[in-house]
Amino acid sequence: MASVVQSYLGVYSDCFSVLGVLATAYVALKIFRWEYNFLKEHFLGPALGLSANVKKAGPWAVVTGCTDGIGKAYAEQLAKKGLNIVLMSRTQSKLDDLARDLESRFHIQTRVIAVDFTQTEIYSRIERELQGLEIGTRSGAVNNVGMAYELPEYFFNIPNREKMVKDMLNCNMLSMVMMTSIVTPGMIERGRGNVINIASSAAERPLPLLALYSASKVFMDYLTKALQIEYGSKGITFQSVRPNFVATKLSGIRRSNPFCPYPDQYVRAALATLGITNSTNGYFMHTIQSTITVLLPDFVVFNFLKSARKGALKRIERKKAKEN
Repeated sequence: MASVVQSYLGVYSDCFSVLGVLATAYVALKIFRWEYNFLKEHFLGPALGLSANVKKAGPWAVVTGCTDGIGKAYAEQLAKKGLNIVLMSRTQSKLDDLARDLESRFHIQTRVIAVDFTQTEIYSRIERELQGLEIGTRSGAVNNVGMAYELPEYFFNIPNREKMVKDMLNCNMLSMVMMTSIVTPGMIERGRGNVINIASSAAERPLPLLALYSASKVFMDYLTKALQIEYGSKGITFQSVRPNFVATKLSGIRRSNPFCPYPDQYVRAALATLGITNSTNGYFMHTIQSTITVLLPDFVVFNFLKSARKGALKRIERKKAKEN
């Protein structure tokens, strides 16, 4: 067979042999780099103590969307590391309960700011309330402050589309930009700080039926990566965190599994990558999952989301039938 191919290619057979060797070497190098980065990010780096010491960046952390899910887990894990926490979310009573809990368990200070990130006039007040605090770490946006679709849906079929679009852009994009604008200049002056922007694996490929949600995550992911290039030399770490499913109220998943950890499991793993990588899925199984998912053809993803949409619609219909 080889002799037949060689005779067919004639004088070009040596050229194609060289190209084959180069292609094989390129693929092998890509696989080696992925394996090395995977092991360093999730296992070797944390084991060797390469993770960032968030307390050295400053005594205060700001956590947005902190009363549930990933945001709450970040608040707890940062408090556990000895940071004082500014807690920001919509519901005053939940903020007060969380503040008392963190102060009691971890003997740290807290401040609470009740704000609705779908609104645009809130940032001057936030800036006033944060004045005088040496903020070393900020964690937040999107998955904790943010909004998601109620179910996968065609863009022009989204209920109350105009309001939904404005709320999602304000909450998922504007909030991240404005909070970064408020807290980062002080970090630059001091020459140290961590800005953790929680995006999503939805930023890794276009997601039909989640179009606006996916696009808003890309905005956050790209801006975070660009700011790291601009300000990494100033001692600031900008990290884009892209979770897959976590067992939270937002995801609707109540029980964990190997690909879907509880929020505290996820955040412990994600915080361990801070200082090791500026772009992460946060959890080792999510990295594996994303690596496979981005290779899938668009029609496979589209059909999966269409099936998820049908399932969600059936659940809604069953719920309405029970209520009636």
